[in-house]
Amino acid sequence: MREPAAAPSARDPVLSPQPAPPLRRPPVTAGVPDASLPPLPSPSYRFERNPLPHLANRVAAGENARGLGFRFGPPVATLPVDMMSARRAFHAFLISCTQAINREDRTGLTIPADWVPACAAAGGNRDGDPIAFFRSHFRTVEIGDGSAFATGYYEPEIEASFDRRPGYDWPIYGVPGDMMTRELPRNASSLLSHYRIVDGEERPYYTRAEIDAGVLAGRGLELAWARDPVALFFYHVQGSGLLRLPDGSLARLSYADNNGHEYQSIGRLMRERGLLGEGQTTSQGIQDWLRANPVEGRAIMNENPRYIFFTPSDAPAPFGALATYVTPRATVAADLNYVPRGAPVFLDLDHDIADGLWVAQDRGGAITGANRFDTFWGAGEAAHDIAGGMASRGRALILIPLPAAERLAREGN
Repeated sequence: MREPAAAPSARDPVLSPQPAPPLRRPPVTAGVPDASLPPLPSPSYRFERNPLPHLANRVAAGENARGLGFRFGPPVATLPVDMMSARRAFHAFLISCTQAINREDRTGLTIPADWVPACAAAGGNRDGDPIAFFRSHFRTVEIGDGSAFATGYYEPEIEASFDRRPGYDWPIYGVPGDMMTRELPRNASSLLSHYRIVDGEERPYYTRAEIDAGVLAGRGLELAWARDPVALFFYHVQGSGLLRLPDGSLARLSYADNNGHEYQSIGRLMRERGLLGEGQTTSQGIQDWLRANPVEGRAIMNENPRYIFFTPSDAPAPFGALATYVTPRATVAADLNYVPRGAPVFLDLDHDIADGLWVAQDRGGAITGANRFDTFWGAGEAAHDIAGGMASRGRALILIPLPAAERLAREGN
């Protein structure tokens, strides 16, 4: 759902750019998809491959949870978890198990094999007591001082058309064929992750302002045309979402890539310039101001140079950056240097609506550092209202499987 912090693919920078493959239209579904809980893995749940070795030493000291420091927290049995929160988290945990077992953990807290007992138990007893499950298989840890900050995101729905028609003037693009990408090592500031080749030299890929001015027009990259440029901008911020077509049907687009430029929060810029009054600092308040001031608003939106490219999706639920379905009111985006992928997280925040168990199923370009979370609220206006006003501080506890806790207790911090 949230866009990845790093490029999701790598292309050979020596090769000339290749034409983009023909774009396909997203499948259309009648009515609103069921956004309650996404599909679970098949009952014949299996692990994909043997667990990977412990890779924590590849992360510099202080740049992951182990390096920053941790301490064991209260027993899971003492946490005020209600049954509904536990059921959603259990569902999300099951979806994420294959990722937890088959991918490296950069936090230094766990190794893939640590997750096998809990995942096997969850897969073998899907209708059991979820609160008892978490109490039996996990122990809590606090990363650093445990002080947390959480925001919210949702699956937006915008008006759009597959064909350009009057009132639908803003293109939604697929990945351009002339954009080259590569994975970068940490702190590789001298290299470009996304670039184009001009006269044999690497140049940064086009900015939002250049793309909005039409630099990609006429290349056949348009997946659809949006009706409202402000709604489309926030569609980019969320990283995926639904299209409400003129006949009332829906189609879904997923995140495919970005243009490699750093994300710039226009809300912060607007607050610093005194453009937002009392009560306008929510997502809806910002959008209202941008629509009321279209010329100035477009210029402000273009101060965020990051641009998102999409791909059609026939998934029955939103897909997150960790290659798993995201779960409304159970998924959090987190920094994978500080939270293991698929780990349950207990949040106790000033906004009580977000209190409870969540699962690290996603990540985002702006979600960095210890105890920084972005809570996912699903689709629809209610989800938008909650997510848009979510900016809350509190405490976070990471739940790690018992084998990991026992090993860390033996090794010490």
